Amino acid sequence: MSEMDEDVVLSDVEGEEETHRGFGEDKKVQACHLTQETINQGLSLLCQTGNGLAHAFVKLDLKDKGLNDIGAISRYIHIRFLDVSNNHLTDLSPLASLTQLLWLKVDSNAVACFKGQPFAQLTYLQWLSMAVNQLTDLDGLVGPALESLNLTGNGIQRVSGLQSGCFANLVTLELRGNHLDTTDGINLPNLRQLYLAQNVIKHLEGLERLERLTTLHLRDNQLDTLDGLSPNMKCLQYLNVRGNAVLDENALQCLRLVSKTLRALVLSENPLVEMTDYRLSVLILLPQLERLDKDPVSPEEMTEALERIKELKEEEISKP
Repeated sequence: MSEMDEDVVLSDVEGEEETHRGFGEDKKVQACHLTQETINQGLSLLCQTGNGLAHAFVKLDLKDKGLNDIGAISRYIHIRFLDVSNNHLTDLSPLASLTQLLWLKVDSNAVACFKGQPFAQLTYLQWLSMAVNQLTDLDGLVGPALESLNLTGNGIQRVSGLQSGCFANLVTLELRGNHLDTTDGINLPNLRQLYLAQNVIKHLEGLERLERLTTLHLRDNQLDTLDGLSPNMKCLQYLNVRGNAVLDENALQCLRLVSKTLRALVLSENPLVEMTDYRLSVLILLPQLERLDKDPVSPEEMTEALERIKELKEEEISKP
C-alpha cells in the first residue's frame, strides 16, 4: 500500500469518537468509515450485470471491520450479497441504492430504526438477518420479495407492521429473544415457520391469520394456556411450548383444534408434565401425534390411547 493510500485510510479513523448504546451500556466507538481499500478486499464473485453487457463483483464481505459509516457503498449498485455484521452501524440508508441486493446480513450492529426507509428500494431482497441490534419496532421495514427475516435478539415490543401487503412472500420469521407479550399483529397468511422463543408472551392472539403455518416455536415464554390456537391453522405440524407455565390438562383443550395436522408437540418443562399419565392424557387429545417431547410415540402408547378413547366414547353414549 502506498503512503498516499495509508494517509487515506488513517484519515478515516483518526480523531473522531462517537458514543453508541449497545447491549445495555454506553460504549465509546472510534469512528471508522468505509474506505476503497476495505471494499476492494471484500469484493468477490464476478458475474454478468443485469443487461448482460458487462461484468461486476456482486458479493461484498465487510463483517468485523469496526465500521460505523458505510456511505461509500452506495456506488456499488451491482452488489447482490452483502455482509456487514459485527460492526457499529446505526444508519442503513446508504443501502437504498443497492437495488440488486438479494441477501443481506446486518447482525450485531447498533441499528435502532429504519430511518430513510432504505428497504423500500430493495425490491429483490429475499433474505435479511438483523439479529442482535437495538430495534424496538418495525416501522419503515418492508420486504415485498423477502422469504426469510431474522430479527432475533432485539428489543422489539410490537409487530404491528408485519402485514401481508408489505411481506407477501415471507415464509420464515425469527423473533426470538425480544420483548413481545403477545402473538398479535403477525398478519402473514403465507408464513410457514414462526420462531418466538424467549419472549414474554402471555397470550396467543391473531393466529387465525396464519393459515399456512407448519412450525410454531414458543419455548420459554409465559403461557399458562394454549387458548388462541385456531382451526384456521390447517397446516400446523410442529408446536413447541417447552418451558412455559401450562398447568393442567384443561389448558390443552385447544389442541383439539389442530389435532388433524399436528405431528410433533413439545411440552417439557411445564408443570403439566408432572401429572400422572401425562403422555397418555396428551395422546387421547391428539391421537395423530407422532412425537411428544423428545420421544416418538410408541405403538404401545398409541394402542393404549386408542383403547382409552374408545372407552370414553362408550361411557358418553351410555350416559342417560
